[in-house]
Amino acid sequence: MSSYSEQRAKALQLHIRQMLRELPDVCFDFINAIDSTTQPLTRYAYVSDLKLFFGFLTQELPKFAGKAPNALEAADLAKVTSRDIYMYLDYLTLYMRDDVEITNQELGKLRKISSLRSFYKFLYKNGYIESDPAALVDMPKRHQKPIIRLEIDEVARMLDLVENGDLQTEHQKKYNDHTRARDLAILTLFLGTGIRVSELVGINIDDIDFSINGFLVTRKGGNQAILYFPDEVAQVLKDYLKVRLEMTPIPGHEEALFLSLQNRRISVRAVQNMVKKYASLAAPLKKKLSPHKLRSTFGTNLYHETGDIYLVADVLGHSDVNTTRRHYAAMTDDRRRLAARKVRLRAEDADDSNEQ
Repeated sequence: MSSYSEQRAKALQLHIRQMLRELPDVCFDFINAIDSTTQPLTRYAYVSDLKLFFGFLTQELPKFAGKAPNALEAADLAKVTSRDIYMYLDYLTLYMRDDVEITNQELGKLRKISSLRSFYKFLYKNGYIESDPAALVDMPKRHQKPIIRLEIDEVARMLDLVENGDLQTEHQKKYNDHTRARDLAILTLFLGTGIRVSELVGINIDDIDFSINGFLVTRKGGNQAILYFPDEVAQVLKDYLKVRLEMTPIPGHEEALFLSLQNRRISVRAVQNMVKKYASLAAPLKKKLSPHKLRSTFGTNLYHETGDIYLVADVLGHSDVNTTRRHYAAMTDDRRRLAARKVRLRAEDADDSNEQ
């Protein structure tokens, strides 16, 4: 049986093929060109972004009116100007999809324009067009946001809420009786290992080895790695496994470590909703806490304990330590300020003795 990551990659590949049928033929050439250097999820994001862009061209710009996106040819793409792309950037701020308002913040705009620049760079490099209008468009600025994380008392409160079911409605308590061990294991893994939510849902029972207190994960780039966990996490996992091994998964989900109430592999969305539920009770002033914020909590704690940014980058699975450094720059500044306060040029008693 193929692994969760392999099944997910196949599903994404099928989605990509379906979407490419609705786009200009040259989009297939572009995706094919980056196939060997990107993961399926990355290619899916590119195709999704291109689908949105070509929908904008054919629905919002008069010069492309009446044409379906998959009818556009290289000559049509050559008519796109930098002004058109700036209009698209403004369009991303607010547009409608199936009568629903869609908005993009800084990060969303940045990714979509980055996808478009990569696409047009490919067109220009391979002779489909004679000039690259996307290269003339400035990338949207991205302002660094402060790291939102749980304090130690908030972490303890959240875990206590899972164990005791405090502050929950009677309806929530009913389900908590069935999911207490699972939810506690999931939250403990986030806080004790810094695992990504996409990695967590893909864990199989056989991936865990208690002899080394570690488990195998497939990381963001497709590479496999072993994450290690402390004894506290090991005990919570062992308690959950006693419950898990008594469950009967539906066919095709027998190997999954974490199951939903429907006895299938738990989804990313279900984990996100579960984290928000408990976090909103434990830290009501920190809105919309996500699994990524629990990952940040782990990264913060690890950096405070070790002061080793390279270790934090390795454990979190960052391919570039500069990514880690940007996230934890504020903590680096705190350590520098602490160092400054520790240095004294003259002893206090010396200062007192020199007073006249």
